[in-house]
Amino acid sequence: MLPGYDTIAEEAARLAEVLPSSVLASLADAIAACDPADWQSARTSVLSTIPHARYRSVAAGYLDCWHVHAAEVPPAIASMAVLAAAAVVHERLATQSVELAWTGPDAGIIPVRRTEQALLQVMEAACERLTIVSYAAYRIPRIREALVEAVDRGCSVRAILEGQDHAESEIARRSLAALGTEVASRVWIYVWPAGQRLTDGNGKPGVMHVKAAVADGNLLFLSSANLTEHAFTVNMELGVLFRGGELPGQVERHIDRLIENGVLASA
Repeated sequence: MLPGYDTIAEEAARLAEVLPSSVLASLADAIAACDPADWQSARTSVLSTIPHARYRSVAAGYLDCWHVHAAEVPPAIASMAVLAAAAVVHERLATQSVELAWTGPDAGIIPVRRTEQALLQVMEAACERLTIVSYAAYRIPRIREALVEAVDRGCSVRAILEGQDHAESEIARRSLAALGTEVASRVWIYVWPAGQRLTDGNGKPGVMHVKAAVADGNLLFLSSANLTEHAFTVNMELGVLFRGGELPGQVERHIDRLIENGVLASA
């Protein structure tokens, strides 16, 4: 392999694991059109095509590695390396993988992977969209930090919580507020209004009992666990983490449609 080519290939692979496909395509186009002979101008021009600060910082790392460690690689190759890495990641994500997450006594059958670890993986992977659904949410610092970080990097974050009427919507708001005022003020909160719920023979309405997290229509975590410290530490909880395939996108679109149809309403 020619000098520098292996370096640029490795860096492009790391880049594609972080940036959304749309950002990778824009970055590749900008790199192909730049003139590295005037490096500072080229670097500034390429980075100006990326609006979000976090993505811009990641792209800057790729550019600087190219300039310092692989300057002999022409722009066309540096650009193609980004596109090739993006295609590989896209193909991998198109194939679904399934993992179990378990909190509770270890019986030596299911590999012990804590519920909290799986949930945080979904939250930290979100680049554009993050949906959290839970019957209850209480003060958990790690979850609060992950939600704030998701918003900071440009994610649209929404939380669907239990709450049937105005009073219970306030309960839902307080539930999320327990995760911190910074989260409560920056996350879209939705509830399932009483008027949209089925009732039993005694008129008792159904409960919003889903526990799930979806990131970018690509990662889906379904779990028995609420967002509570007990669920993450002492309860017996079982969850399934889906990566790629159709299921994450289906769940995300299903929730989109429930919001569009007014079945879920802003709290």
